[in-house]
Amino acid sequence: MKNLKGACIFGQSGGPTSVINASAAGVFIEALKQENITKVYGAEHGIKGILDERFFDINQEDVKELEFLKNTPSSELGSVRYKLKDADVDDTDYKRLLEVFKKYNIRYFFYNGGNDSMDTCNKISKYLQKVEYECNVIGVPKTIDNDLATTDHCPGYGSAAKYVATTVAEVYKDMTVYNTGLITVIEIMGRNAGWLTAASALANEIGCGPDLIYLPERDFDMDKFVADVKKKADEKNGQVMVCVSEGIHDKDGNYISELYASGAKDSFGHTQLGGLASVLANVLKEKLGIKVRPIEFSLMQRCGAHIASKTDIEEAFNAGIEAVKAAVRGETDKMVCFKRTKENYEIEYILLDVALAANAEKKVPDEWINKEGNGVLKGFVDYALPLIQGEANQPKVNGLPRFAHLKKVLVK
Repeated sequence: MKNLKGACIFGQSGGPTSVINASAAGVFIEALKQENITKVYGAEHGIKGILDERFFDINQEDVKELEFLKNTPSSELGSVRYKLKDADVDDTDYKRLLEVFKKYNIRYFFYNGGNDSMDTCNKISKYLQKVEYECNVIGVPKTIDNDLATTDHCPGYGSAAKYVATTVAEVYKDMTVYNTGLITVIEIMGRNAGWLTAASALANEIGCGPDLIYLPERDFDMDKFVADVKKKADEKNGQVMVCVSEGIHDKDGNYISELYASGAKDSFGHTQLGGLASVLANVLKEKLGIKVRPIEFSLMQRCGAHIASKTDIEEAFNAGIEAVKAAVRGETDKMVCFKRTKENYEIEYILLDVALAANAEKKVPDEWINKEGNGVLKGFVDYALPLIQGEANQPKVNGLPRFAHLKKVLVK
């Protein structure tokens, strides 16, 4: 739908990253330049902000503050985990969205998130087409999990991977200071795809990486795990580093952490994981009798803007810009994707149907995992290294980070 004239609204959804606000900056700064976009809104807490008619007037923000979003972690507008029902089952939310869109003449909708967020994008786009309301809908990718289908990689992953590799290397230096045995088990985010845990292997490029890596792409066997660790401990005077994805599971698909947990679910119905490092540490202590230290990186790996990848920041910002340009020229029902050149690392921004990414997971290719299922190969390293390049050069005040300070004036 070309030549639409009206307001645009942008929302953030799902788990934050250290560069999700860079995409927000790209959308806002570009949208403010477009003649066909009459007003620029930022939804508070994603799709819930639209349903509740709570969104911010970005036209009243200082552009310099919008620039600071590039180095501000987390979701500055507030995120949400809210799953829309299928419109054929319950169209209540869709009718409300349409009511709000009409009231404010919203003709451009941008949603920034991962798999579930792209599903939301797809559902809204299809509904608006069905009721013949002209509005261009574009998904802006985001996830540290790097598991969105159709795109070479996702904004947020490069910075989180850099955090993981750097922190693993620093922990390695600490754990090897004594001449006594110490097994360190590091739990890294990743439910069904092991991209982030695989990034720990990048620390081996400087000789400070893990001895063993376990990803959810391969079934996990506790007995084999203990045997793997024992073998390494015998070889290395008891000093072993193990990195594991929070989502490792047995041959029956049971999450290892879930077997010992409450089974609590999040709002999307996903099992809430965590505590895996402690579970494995207890097993190793019992079986091997060696001191074991469990470490869970937890939220730090997704909000470490101080160590963000410059490449990641720039690509996240550009993804926001490309989303706006695509919508204004008439594209809809699409997601901005990255296409990598084969030789020197360069990225081409392309558009693919958002439905292809909705609820679809991209996993670490099997050929990048070693035969034993306890490490990754050169193919992964070659893929990931370009994504962590460059320094964030985060602005500072009195030695502390200078984050964006938005006015967040609610639209009335």
